Amino acid sequence: MDFAGFSFYKDRVALNLLAKDPANAGDVLEALDGNGVIGILSRDFSTVEEGVEFVKAFQKVIPVISIGLGDGDPNRWEMAAGIAVETDPGHVNQVFTTAGFTQGLLYGRGCRKTIVNALISPTGQPGKVKISTGPFSSGEKDAVIDADTAVTMLKDAGIKSVKFFPIKGDKTLDELKKLAESCVKHGIPMIEPTGGINADNIYSIVRTCIDAGCEKVIPHVYSSAVDKQTGLTDLAVVRKLYDSIKKVFK
Repeated sequence: MDFAGFSFYKDRVALNLLAKDPANAGDVLEALDGNGVIGILSRDFSTVEEGVEFVKAFQKVIPVISIGLGDGDPNRWEMAAGIAVETDPGHVNQVFTTAGFTQGLLYGRGCRKTIVNALISPTGQPGKVKISTGPFSSGEKDAVIDADTAVTMLKDAGIKSVKFFPIKGDKTLDELKKLAESCVKHGIPMIEPTGGINADNIYSIVRTCIDAGCEKVIPHVYSSAVDKQTGLTDLAVVRKLYDSIKKVFK
């Protein structure tokens, strides 16, 4: 698959991080040698138009923007899709049940460079995942299925990336390993571990995905990299995260 605009360390890993403003975004990517994606959270906007204006300001500085939900909130899926279809940002986060719709919407509007992921969740059982992550289904009894089945359902819908949220750091490594192996087995090129990742555990999380053979890995590191006083993504933390990723390949 053509990951237009993306840059990956060793052609395998890119960090997804927040940025307070375009200047901070530029500094973050510089610290990563360009091997990153800047996340924008749809929960921060009251209208699609507001989000589009914000994203376009970032697009003047950086090549790829990830339109996020905000803590995996399924009720923000439509806002995220709406912003993405107006900006073709390169990456948009979705829940399992709306990812296929969003992919079709983007294609229908000629947005060919944007990758859609689909959020699935851990269950405490390696090889089993929760797919009822949508705005309505998340309020019902959990739909737990085999990871292989979940991944092939996404393949049916043309989805190229699986988001695993929340992985809760090292506690979910066995589940992450099984899911990563399913992605490799069925030809899903990208996996995105998300939730509870920081400088202390990112090495083991990325290593698990790489060892499983995943083509591309995009770990999301949000609040743990943000300076609570300034709201800026802390470049010292970014460099520490980046150093941990480099160690995976040594």
